Amino acid sequence: MKKFGNSWDELLSPLFTSEKYLAIREFLKKEYSEQTIYPDMHDIFNCFTLTDYESVKAVILGQDPYHGYGQAHGLCFSVKKGVRQPPSLKNIFTELKSDLSIETGVDGDLTKWAQNGVLLLNTVLTVRESNPNSHKDCGWQWFTDEVIKILNKREKPIVFILWGGNARSKKKFIDTSKHFVIESAHPSPLSSWQGFFGSKPFSKTNELLKSANIEPIDWSL
Repeated sequence: MKKFGNSWDELLSPLFTSEKYLAIREFLKKEYSEQTIYPDMHDIFNCFTLTDYESVKAVILGQDPYHGYGQAHGLCFSVKKGVRQPPSLKNIFTELKSDLSIETGVDGDLTKWAQNGVLLLNTVLTVRESNPNSHKDCGWQWFTDEVIKILNKREKPIVFILWGGNARSKKKFIDTSKHFVIESAHPSPLSSWQGFFGSKPFSKTNELLKSANIEPIDWSL
């Protein structure tokens, strides 16, 4: 069973020992042996390693990992240092600058956000090279839905940032009387002009956190 060295170990133990997860694991063993799969198998659960359950202030939900060489490393929308920023990430950085006047460099590594309390969770955690959404039916949707339900049980408020239809479909798992939800179009070039640009998700998140007496997030990179 995967170990994170934090409170996720106990919280996710029932998932990792379930028949549903064992089926995902068998599927992945075959896929990694026969196909090129992203991210590296050791990076699949990086979001849980970097952001402890107790430390979560906000959750950004992505769809599935980037499917190009060297991009994905277990954090939604993030790419490894030295890798060219994908279009959606460029748009996120454009909105970050517009919203909070934060300048970003050439790197698209969002590890600092994860360390500052932003759980960067894809709803599907693996993908075949050059084949987006190829693992959407292997069981990951069940796994990450359960993660959202676990987060929803927490008494301390969390801001859920839902970009695009896939992420917004998870709103049904969130108790909005206890937690906060920010919704908009996806930052993809296909939809960013339909409500993502100008949505100010970063400042809104911090305002909501402050309203709950929670220290705001440092969004700088």
